[in-house]
Amino acid sequence: MSATAREMLEAMPDAFLPEKAGDATARIQLDLAGDDGGAWLLDIAGGECNVSEEKASQADVTVTMDADDFVALYSNKLNPVQAFMSGRIKVAGNVGMVMQLLNWFER
Repeated sequence: MSATAREMLEAMPDAFLPEKAGDATARIQLDLAGDDGGAWLLDIAGGECNVSEEKASQADVTVTMDADDFVALYSNKLNPVQAFMSGRIKVAGNVGMVMQLLNWFER
């Protein structure tokens, strides 16, 4: 059985690779649609990643996608560039940050 988006998001702080993120600070809003969706905030600062189920008042970038696509993306089963180009992933804000984000986690 594959993990749900919620399970993956809740595990992200333990999968965070601070040596890859360096001194980056980022507030990433994930808006996931579908049965396992919801609003999630990834707050990266000081070599730590905190994840909370909330809609942030301010974020550096907002990523909107289906929860199933998030699971596929995080599991390396969905190409992020193709998903973005086809409209399956929508990004508002710092696109460059999103490009780096997946490298900051053990997946």
